[in-house]
Amino acid sequence: MVTIRLARGGANKRPYYRIEVADRRRAPNGKCIERVGFYNPKAVTAGERFRVDMARVQYWLGHGAKPTERVADLLKKAAAA
Repeated sequence: MVTIRLARGGANKRPYYRIEVADRRRAPNGKCIERVGFYNPKAVTAGERFRVDMARVQYWLGHGAKPTERVADLLKKAAAA
């Protein structure tokens, strides 16, 4: 099954997450099918905190990908903005 999930990067106490489309059986930081955005919770300005390619997310959702709970919340906020 394909899932849309967050993959953590960054340094200690400064997390940075990539929004990835990946096979559910892969490791969280393993190989992904496609990167569709990022989420930086520690960003100073709101403009660089979150970016996502909604066209590609809609494509993958149409092909049966399931977002995790956190990614689903982020996508709702992106759609509202």
